[in-house]
Amino acid sequence: MGASADDAREFHDFFERHYAELARFAHLLTGEADAADDLAADALLALWHRWDRVRAADHPSAYARGVVANLARSRVRSAVRERRRIALFCSPHSPHTDGPDVPSVVDVQGALRTLPFRKRACVVLRHAFDLSERDTALTLGVSVGTVKSQTSKAMAQLERLLGNRAAAHLVGETRTG
Repeated sequence: MGASADDAREFHDFFERHYAELARFAHLLTGEADAADDLAADALLALWHRWDRVRAADHPSAYARGVVANLARSRVRSAVRERRRIALFCSPHSPHTDGPDVPSVVDVQGALRTLPFRKRACVVLRHAFDLSERDTALTLGVSVGTVKSQTSKAMAQLERLLGNRAAAHLVGETRTG
């Protein structure tokens, strides 16, 4: 890439401003602290390779979050496929539960991991990152209506898992964590 010194400085400033936020976003989407740093770094590398396009975007940080969301989605899907392959080798007599053990759900990350990816992403962006419905839609590349419905359904599911007060309280706590 024939990047100029100005391009490199501009990207470096973007990196410094957004790396921690992107890593936190990845952590909340995947529930894996170690993977979060890797996903944020991979996303920023991809952004560097498309820096002209990123900096010309109306919302470069939303563009970056979208890249992280796509990478996290791929990671989650890969993990699900791997778990399914492993399950094929498990004994047919292994215990199976249909859902989470609600009394043992004590943190929001455990509850978030039970949500489908898009619902999880909507809740994390809206409640942990305080993004507007419009900014969330831009980040995920979906309509504002999709954000509204997915967030509503996700919150209802979290409330069933955690209870009304616990869900609102725990989702709010992720903002500081």
